[in-house]
This record gives sequence, structure tokens and C-alpha cells, in this order.
Amino acid sequence: MTETAKIQRIENLVIDRNDAFIATAEQLKPRLIKKTISPHSVVEAVADPLAIHGWRAKAIEPANELAALDYGKGDQFILDFGTHQVGYLTMHIRPVGSPPDAPLRLKLTIGEMPVEMAEPFAEYDGWISSSWLQEETIYVDVLPARIELPRRYSFRYIKFEVLDTSPKYRVAFDEVQCETVTAADTSRVTPLQHEDSLLEQIDQVSIKTLQDCMQDVFEDGPKRDRRLWLGDLRLQALANYETFQNNNLVKRCLYLFASVPDNKGRITANVFIAPSLIPDDTYLFDYSLLFSTTLHDYYFATNDKETLVELWPSAYRQIELALERLDERNIVQDDESWWSFIDWHQKLNKQASSQAVLIHAIKRAIEMAKVLGSDKQDFLEERLQEIVAATITHLWDEEKGFFVSGAEKQISWASQIWMVLAEVLEPEENRQLMNYLLSEQPEIGLTTPYMYHYLVEALIIVGEKEQAVTQLKAYWGEMIHDGADTFWELYDPNNKDFSPYGSYLINSYCHAWSCTPTFLIRKYNL
Repeated sequence: MTETAKIQRIENLVIDRNDAFIATAEQLKPRLIKKTISPHSVVEAVADPLAIHGWRAKAIEPANELAALDYGKGDQFILDFGTHQVGYLTMHIRPVGSPPDAPLRLKLTIGEMPVEMAEPFAEYDGWISSSWLQEETIYVDVLPARIELPRRYSFRYIKFEVLDTSPKYRVAFDEVQCETVTAADTSRVTPLQHEDSLLEQIDQVSIKTLQDCMQDVFEDGPKRDRRLWLGDLRLQALANYETFQNNNLVKRCLYLFASVPDNKGRITANVFIAPSLIPDDTYLFDYSLLFSTTLHDYYFATNDKETLVELWPSAYRQIELALERLDERNIVQDDESWWSFIDWHQKLNKQASSQAVLIHAIKRAIEMAKVLGSDKQDFLEERLQEIVAATITHLWDEEKGFFVSGAEKQISWASQIWMVLAEVLEPEENRQLMNYLLSEQPEIGLTTPYMYHYLVEALIIVGEKEQAVTQLKAYWGEMIHDGADTFWELYDPNNKDFSPYGSYLINSYCHAWSCTPTFLIRKYNL
């Protein structure tokens, strides 16, 4: 810890702030690229049992005809901006008829999906705050008026409802526009010319997803939670190296995380950057380890040794802390005192997959230690051998042909995938394990694009490229079939209304951890 380190208390946590790191991160803050976008068409939400969540958007007329129309109390219309947008809304509203003798009361419902235009937010009953649902009721006392909404929105559709005017006048809407913002420079992306049109389309939607999540930091989702999360950052950074190459944004995010560890050295799962840098009080076993992995990826993408030198102690500390969680067998302890994310699955036991994440991270820490000539290399290599041996002894079930997890010896997709990514078994054994996984299909499956990324990558690593492409197209391609113009936070092809939050209305439909097909396609020449 440097001399500039300070102490900050967050409830029961003690945070060691590193002002030098914070200053470095601030110097790397991006200048956002802005563009003015106009709506594409006026649409209506139409019930359709074949559409995701039961609703689709049907075009009525071009948006450029909007200025010729006027609206009174009880009227409404929906604008479609053609594709997903992130930015700030402006509009010009003028009166039609007699001089306005009462304020205009206008409700705006702003959404990423047609269902948000159709189902009332008032009926939302999930466990995440309803304040994430994007809606505004505004009063306009003087007309005509130019309205600039101060909040940043993530959307494709906007529903306008004229709640009240007066019997003497109506209103018309001119120049409804969005000033989009992003830290992604699209001119840096090499267009993908692919013989498979679906893979090309998946690549384009992946890039748009990443673009809309690249703001002052790599956000997990521009609608919700609009925060920097470590698990998302790791995948966004990989996609960024193959596309926008805004490597300073990756560097900024690494420094932000390293700036605010707790007094044990733990790196939080996510940080807030406004009104100032604040670490969340959520600590995840796997996410903390991903700091080390993300630093590894960053160095080998950029050769930025200065950053590696500065952040290595933070990365190594995450390995040390994870090792403290091992029991006398060298197996991650599985009890109520920890939280590892892995995937949104209520029944998933996280022990085996977390053990594999630790092995995966140690291997990458060893590579960084070699570059630095660190005296930690021998220790890491020794511990790696012990932990891999323990993993095979205690978690590999030869009879079942799978790794098992927890007291109930659960067999899950996530456990096998992460063990393959960690290369615990020999290459041919890993290939056989992935093929056996696909044939047996254990009940405890995958629920997020986050874990589907690791499924596809595991198939690539074991040499099963064709099966990797099949899985990628079946998952992300099906999302496109269901109307995705940016990829979603959650998608279960067998349960398309799935939400861990109690309602699909609150789901994020542009989400960072789903952007990686562009990385997989470009990096591995799929």
C-alpha cells in the first residue's frame, strides 16, 4: 500500500483507498463519442403468442410523419428508434388549437423490448427496485417548449401518453431525438466478412452490445445496473481486444478495482463511480479471482508491463485470499460463509466450479510471475500441483465420468465446463468430458450468456470447433430470432420468461457478459 492510501469506512467494511491508483484511473477516463439519432417509425405493441414475452412491435407509419399529427388527452403512440440506443432524449412540443390554458401532463415509458411498451410497470412485483424501470411523468407549463430529459436512457422504444392537456388544445411532437453516448469508436472495428451469414449477424449484434455498454467504464448493462462488475469486465475486455481496442478503458477499470480493496486486500465484485469511487460491499470468490485473470489478459494483449508491475500485488493477493478458503484436503470449503457467483441457477452448487476458477487463475498468475521474475512463482507452482491433485482425488468421480460438487456430489454443466477451462485433466480427457457432457446433459444446466460463453470456449479449447459453432448459433442465434438487436442479460431457450429477479420486465436486454461471440468468432476463427 502506498503512502497515499487512505481509510474509508463503509458500514462494517474498512476500505484502503489508494489515491495514486485513483488518479491514474481518472486520467484514463474516456471522452465519449456522441451521435444524434432520430426515430425510425411509429409502431404499436401487438399481442403475439409466438413472440418472446408475448409481444411484438408492428410498424404503423414512418416517424417523419409524426410532426403532422397531434394528440389530446388519452392519446398515445410508440416510437421505434430502429435499434438499441443509449443516450439522452430531447424533443420539441408545440400546441395545436387555442392557446394552452393548462399545463401538459405527459407520461413517457422507455424500454428496450416491446413487452415494456405493453405491460404496465405498475404491475411489476420483482425483488429488484422498480426504480430501474424507465418511465417519466413530466409537466410542461409553457408551450411551445424544447424538453431535454436529464437522465440517460437505454432503449429502443418510447411510449408517449398524453395524460392531460385541456379541452382547448392538443399537442404535436417535433424533432424527437436521442444523443447517443459511448466510449467505443466504431471506425476501429474491422468488418467481419464471414461465409456464414448468421455468424456475421451474431458478430454485429455482439459488437453493438459491447458498444452500448462502453461508457465511463465498462458497464454491465446501460439500463441496469450501470456499474462496473468484474465478471462482466473480464469478458468485455476480451471482446474489446478483438474489436474497438480501447485498451485504456480496460486499464482504467483495473485501476478502479485495485484502488479500493478492503483492509484484507479483497477486491470487491463491483464498484460505483459516482458521485465518487465507491466499492460495493459484495465480495464474490470467483469474481475476485477474475481480477488476476483480467490483468493477465490485459498484459498479454498490450505488453503494458508498467501496469502489470503496479497491479501484480493486488492480483496476487486475490490468489492468497482464495487459498485461505481451502480445507485440509486442498478443496474449496462449501458452507454458508461465502458467495461465489458462477451462474444464475438456484440449485447450482458452486464448490467444484469455484475450485476450477482458482486453478485457472493460479495458472495465469504463474505466467505473470514469470514475466515479472517474481519470487512467488515457485510457491504458486507448488500449490498448483497440490490443488490439481486434490481436485482429481476428491472431486473427480471415475464411475460417473464427471466432476462432482458439494456434499450431495452434484453433477452440473458449470462444474465440467470450468474444470475443462482450468485444464485439470489431460487434453484428450478434457475433450471426452465435453462430449460426454453434451450427450448426457445433466439436469443442472446453464441460464446466462455468461456461462454459455464459457461453454463455447471450453469446446473450442478441446478442439471441438464444430460443436462450439453449433452451440453459439443455437443460443445467440436463437436470441436474434427472438428479436435481439443487442444481446440480453438472461436467456433460457427452454424458458424464455426466465428472470432471477421475479419479472422479465426488469431484465437487462443489453448486457455486457453476452457480448463475447465477437471475441469467440474472431479470436478462434470460427
